Amino acid sequence: MRILVIGGTWFLGKYIAEGALARGWSVTTFNRGRSGRDVEGVETAHGDRTVREDLQALAQLGPWDAVIDTSSSDFSPRTVLLAATALRRAARRWVHISTVSVYQDWPHQPLADDSPLLDCPPDADETYGYTGEDGSPTKYGFQKAGGERAVTEAFGDAAVLLRPGVILGPEEYVGRLPWWLARAKRGGRFLAPAPGEQRIQPVDVRDVAAFALDQVASSTSGGYNITHPDGVTFEHFINTCLTVTGGAGRPVWTAQDVLNDHDVKQWTELPLWRTYAGVWKVDSSRAVAAGLRCRPIAETIRDTWDWLAANGRPVDHPRWAEHGIAPEKEAKILASL
Repeated sequence: MRILVIGGTWFLGKYIAEGALARGWSVTTFNRGRSGRDVEGVETAHGDRTVREDLQALAQLGPWDAVIDTSSSDFSPRTVLLAATALRRAARRWVHISTVSVYQDWPHQPLADDSPLLDCPPDADETYGYTGEDGSPTKYGFQKAGGERAVTEAFGDAAVLLRPGVILGPEEYVGRLPWWLARAKRGGRFLAPAPGEQRIQPVDVRDVAAFALDQVASSTSGGYNITHPDGVTFEHFINTCLTVTGGAGRPVWTAQDVLNDHDVKQWTELPLWRTYAGVWKVDSSRAVAAGLRCRPIAETIRDTWDWLAANGRPVDHPRWAEHGIAPEKEAKILASL
């Protein structure tokens, strides 16, 4: 196989590039050369995906069996369409990393692969969409739905759309799992969102990468939800963080109404905590039937801690600073319980 990875220098893109090389494939990566380092062994092409001339020059390096686009999250459907159109004759397939946010009912209702999508034109600019008063739907979701339509318009049945929920693992740049690991290591009493038996479905970045590569070599098409089919309880997640870090912390399981009364922000101040009914009820059975294999989440937690303990550092990203409750705010809430 000969593939093009748009991105390819950090987190998911890096694991995809490394995984493809491990399979004996030829890999070209295309990025601006500003974030992360190119993986040793790939053919590198530096350029800007928003510039038509850069894309036209890139197309001359083809053909490829497939493009895997890992870097569209910050771009409008129009920009995605520009790249997909420019590379259509240079690639047989397009594997697109999208998100569960493209669904109309996320995060309020359980989701399947055929749940209705948000409506966004494939040529929409960055102004299209809106965020609802309760935080859903999101403008981000509209934009990503339009990006999916852009890829499908260019590649038709040769387009594969991967819709992960939350991706964790070594080199995570968002900071969700790293924050919980650091909090567990610091010890003492700490807030944990009740009920502890709530199951969550984060998926390991390495498993997403492997499934994306499998789709390159297959003849599948359409959308796949990428979530852990088994999941793990929040209690097991927290306890595993304590175990792997050797932390002496004690989780204080705190009811939702108490956290709400103290204006604790879901999803960010307590990462992975969100109370809408459908957040962690995303069916990934179609992907499992197509070969998605998810390692135990405990392994993801352990390997991420090993990476952090070895002075691992993700690429700089503004989302890292958004995650985790301030120690003084947490202490005030704990003192009130």
